Amino acid sequence: MTDRVAFISIHSSPLAAPGEGDAGGMNVYVDSLAGTLARRGVAVDVFTRRLDDDVLEETEVEPGYRVVQISASGDDRADLIRSFSEGVVKWMERAEVLYDVIHSHYWLSGWAGVLLQDRLGIPLAISFHTLGRVKESVRAPGEPRESLVRIAAEAEVVARAGCVVASTPADAADLFEHYQAAPERLCVSPPGVDHNLFSPGDAAEARRRVGVGEDGRWMAVVGRIHPLKGIDVAIRALAHLESVRLLVVGGPSGPDGHAEMKRLEALAAATAPGRVVFLPPVAHEEVVDVYRAADVVVVPSRSESFGLVAAEAQASGTPVVAARVGGLAYTVADDQSGYLVAGEDPAAYAEAISRIIDDPEEAARLSAGAVAHAAGFSWEATADRLLELYHGMVDG
Repeated sequence: MTDRVAFISIHSSPLAAPGEGDAGGMNVYVDSLAGTLARRGVAVDVFTRRLDDDVLEETEVEPGYRVVQISASGDDRADLIRSFSEGVVKWMERAEVLYDVIHSHYWLSGWAGVLLQDRLGIPLAISFHTLGRVKESVRAPGEPRESLVRIAAEAEVVARAGCVVASTPADAADLFEHYQAAPERLCVSPPGVDHNLFSPGDAAEARRRVGVGEDGRWMAVVGRIHPLKGIDVAIRALAHLESVRLLVVGGPSGPDGHAEMKRLEALAAATAPGRVVFLPPVAHEEVVDVYRAADVVVVPSRSESFGLVAAEAQASGTPVVAARVGGLAYTVADDQSGYLVAGEDPAAYAEAISRIIDDPEEAARLSAGAVAHAAGFSWEATADRLLELYHGMVDG
């Protein structure tokens, strides 16, 4: 049995708003899954790094699910991870809490998870969400290379974890190809969608709440402002589309986030003056209005293990035009819930977008298909699969 689970999420807190800083789909994943498990009677503590002394050490999100902020410091990443791991152990000893399973999220947390597994003898599961070698393979010219420390740490975690959780079959293939993950410890468990929150609704009312007006044709990009997200492709596509505007919702992410934001603003001014609106991140429960307000949601990512934005937009009844990369080919059903585009040609994106925006019957068909396809993603199903994996690790 699995009664208590420790989630490790050093990289960012599930309490942070998605699209802000390092917060993104992983935050939604950790928060949604922790809440779902807690409602199933499995207590979950999420350990994250404390970055503000004014933040409470412990926050009860709901009964059975709390976030614990751990202070950690160090001259390099190795020192930081050791400091964080030691902080988790001290908190556990002080709280007199024992866990059946540790589930780490992202590579830094996986590194800490290995240390905790060795120290405490608790089995470790790892969900990477993104992979260094995959990101390196799609790195654009001029972007910094992925850290060799990261790639080495990922390889070590893959070799040491009791269960390596992939989001999609494509994610599993990457783990097998790039990291030689052992097939018997490689498991596929797709993320879910909160269908109580993400469902079709009135587009005009959503546009009023978003503040873009009720008229016109809109496409939207939602997520962190980062070169990996390919937002420049969506902006360039506007040059091939008439009377279409683009809504970009998200904030700068990573060390080059602010430079990327300036680059995108300059590109928008040169390519489609007056037709791109940049909005800051919104709370997760409010992003449904962005999806409903758009005629099409565009996900032109250069790498994506799943693509939670695509799943949520489809559940909201909005067709998606996405890159045919990674997990997006699993998350979006081509010609059923939207279209998949190979490569980064803005004209190809524009052609797919216009097929939806210029044809109400096609838009209605894909909208219905989007809702039907997204129905296959649920947090209850994700929890079922992970509990099965947890039980196997504990019993094994």
